[in-house]
Amino acid sequence: MMTIHITYFAALRDATGQTEETLRTEVKTANALFHELTTKYHWPFSEADIQVAINDRYQPVEAALKEGDRVVFIPPVAGG
Repeated sequence: MMTIHITYFAALRDATGQTEETLRTEVKTANALFHELTTKYHWPFSEADIQVAINDRYQPVEAALKEGDRVVFIPPVAGG
């Protein structure tokens, strides 16, 4: 198990009801973490819809995670 720190923005913040969370997990990749959180919060997005930043750097969704990482999933935003 490892501890991951997650920050939520926009629609993901609305879906979770929080701006951040610390989670103990056994997943190994950002993609697997995204799926774990989608199951928990029923997000209406797929991994193709989002971008991920790990420790303040954009990464591919398949990027490996390690103990203490700070993860941000960035959902699509609408505006006009």
